[in-house]
Amino acid sequence: MRLTLAGSLFAALLSLPAHALPGLGGCSMFPPANIWNTAIDTAPLDVNSDAYVATIGSAGHVHPDFGTVYNGAPNGIPYVLVPGGQPSVAITFQYNSESDPGPYPIPPDAPIEGGPSSNGDRHVLIVDTGHCKLYEIYNARPQADGTWHGGSGAVWDLNSNALRPSTWTSADAAGLPILPGLVRYDEVAGGEIAHALRFTAPQTRNTFVWPGRHQASSLTDVQYPPMGQRFRLKAAFDISSYSAAMKVILRALKKYGMLLADNGSSWFISGAPDPRWDDNDLHTLQQISGDSFEAVDETALQVGANSGLAVQPAPPPPLPAPPAGATYDIDGDGHYDALTDGVLIVRYLLGMRGPDLVQGAIGANATRNAEEIETYLGTLGAALDVDGNHVADALTDGLIIMRRLFGLNGTPLIAVAIAVNATRTTPEAVAAYIDGFMQQGP
Repeated sequence: MRLTLAGSLFAALLSLPAHALPGLGGCSMFPPANIWNTAIDTAPLDVNSDAYVATIGSAGHVHPDFGTVYNGAPNGIPYVLVPGGQPSVAITFQYNSESDPGPYPIPPDAPIEGGPSSNGDRHVLIVDTGHCKLYEIYNARPQADGTWHGGSGAVWDLNSNALRPSTWTSADAAGLPILPGLVRYDEVAGGEIAHALRFTAPQTRNTFVWPGRHQASSLTDVQYPPMGQRFRLKAAFDISSYSAAMKVILRALKKYGMLLADNGSSWFISGAPDPRWDDNDLHTLQQISGDSFEAVDETALQVGANSGLAVQPAPPPPLPAPPAGATYDIDGDGHYDALTDGVLIVRYLLGMRGPDLVQGAIGANATRNAEEIETYLGTLGAALDVDGNHVADALTDGLIIMRRLFGLNGTPLIAVAIAVNATRTTPEAVAAYIDGFMQQGP
């Protein structure tokens, strides 16, 4: 049977790392327990959530502030990776007292947000992959003598949870880093964004909340959100009509949310430019109205005021036991097939439902129709948690099941596909668990 869900996606799935930290060039974007990398889908609502959403614009709509090209320049906030030996250059700052001093390892052709002639924020973001340091500059301008000048600049140790000094700006108004909050094409193509995103609002309050460090307003009314305020897409928001790529972004907005980082247009979500983006697909996000979001209270996640280290959510309870006789013959055709049963499992764990779930992935002799397949998958519970971490996930459990259905054994079965908190971690244990749901069937 031919695979109709982007064949290249499933080819990539066979070697895709599972739950890897959102890193670049071998550097993680802060430690695993950093607040940027912490899920907030179960965090309580902020008491001012309704007021914040109304002020930003409940009837406004999401705008993906990134894509391919806009006004002749790459659309979004670009970044560049440099080696540890990249020569550093001198840089001066307008807001020198709140900027980290140079020199910075800025390559001569460093991409500038909006292009070399831009009159916008002109951010320059640099990852020194040799030392895992992030350099970010606001209003970056190269000088004739080879030096640079910026409005402000910040240097981040990507292996540290340290925040900026309280009340200090960064290259962003909230005193936060920019790069860890960007939507990046490689993460979307990989199937998961495992960190919070960055967004803007037109009016903010003259204060900030953790992990924010700086305010950029004179407004005092509590209806205005403070810098650093976290929001999430409501759990009940239906994402089934969106493309697979957009679902990756929307799942991240539900699980990790987005941090208010700067004054700007309502609900503008930041990302990095990439010629591979489908701008028309990105524009479907504009269907999402502001009242689909809610503000969350991160107070209970804070370990220390000057650290981005976050209290991690409690582990989930075990999934319910599957019914007696449950097997991985999802379509009921009497066979275990990676391109039917395996595809159906991975799609289901990716959140696909309805026609998107079953299209082109039901065997010719199937005994279950589309509705019955979706219902059956919903009963499998712990049968889909093959690594035993109490979560059924497409990029761990689904990937491993598909590999097994393709006939993989040993290390290739589980390579970079075991969750960090798994209890079944060897190829033998995982294979035995999966085989237990095939021996009972055809």
